[in-house]
Amino acid sequence: MILEDSKKFNMSRTFIIAEAGVNHNASIELALQLVDKAILSGADAIKFQTAIPEMVATNEARKALYQIKNTGQEETQLEMIRKILLPLPAFHRIDEYCRKKGIIFFSTAFDLFSLDFLEAIGQPYHKIPSGEITNLPYLRRIGTFGKPIFLSTGMACLGEIEAAIEVIEEAGSPRSSITVLHCTTEYPVPDNEVNLRAMQSIAQAFGVKVGYSDHSKGIEVAMAAVAMGAKVIEKHITTDKNLPGPDHLASLEPDMFTSMVRGIRTIEQAMGDGIKRATSSEKNNRLIVRKSLVASKPILAGELFSEKNLTAKRPGEGISPMLWDDWIGRPAARNFAADEVIR
Repeated sequence: MILEDSKKFNMSRTFIIAEAGVNHNASIELALQLVDKAILSGADAIKFQTAIPEMVATNEARKALYQIKNTGQEETQLEMIRKILLPLPAFHRIDEYCRKKGIIFFSTAFDLFSLDFLEAIGQPYHKIPSGEITNLPYLRRIGTFGKPIFLSTGMACLGEIEAAIEVIEEAGSPRSSITVLHCTTEYPVPDNEVNLRAMQSIAQAFGVKVGYSDHSKGIEVAMAAVAMGAKVIEKHITTDKNLPGPDHLASLEPDMFTSMVRGIRTIEQAMGDGIKRATSSEKNNRLIVRKSLVASKPILAGELFSEKNLTAKRPGEGISPMLWDDWIGRPAARNFAADEVIR
């Protein structure tokens, strides 16, 4: 059963995904704690990662440098994956817990079996991880489900993104259902490799909704992405950055995740509608801070207004100084005291 419409992806504001990923360290109790922390932070959804280890990596597959740095190098990638993943039945419990608590649950599949399993659960979205963007059978399968798709693009060029979108469309999912997430596959990503402008290039090239999957250390980049047009923000969440595992160091602890959510909601309000006009608050201040034509010294009735007897001062309750040229040389209709607003 898919969550009711009120819980679905709402384009009127940024959709914020708390990426639990594998930060549960294969503990269902820790996974449920992450759900609670995501709810308290104000996230719209929490996302995990689901896989059958033997369907993901061979015995010879090496770990990435960041994985070696964070978890050591004595094991293979397959051995690491076996240690950090939850068994499939655990996701039924997590899904039920999320429904009870009122937060959207979904998970990223890293193989076809897991993909079908998550579809059977009834999750409302599917996330294509960066490593699967060139996996044709995977893209075809996910395109047949007809659900909103988040396509992550770490390590990809525009041509690879275009090819993936075309496969998904041909499989039955329209382009309008795809949100492409700019991403840099490094944990954490160096600031000079974030390249947020690439997100805008993707939007312009393919006419798709865009978002940002953030692996940076802090919260500033994610908030900047919202100001640049991201409709979706995905950010790793952890209960403790010092826990063992490949992704904890590039994750946010709950307090910082909450700060990011609050910052994003503030930015959304601050973005406005783009129409430059006086706001309600400004209208109250306009007469106070703008200026009017004022007598710089006493002016007698019939005396001509000139640069010698006129100036511009607050308040703005009289004649606008923009009409200065119209009033120079005009006779005064009555006497004006020094510092009196011309009316």
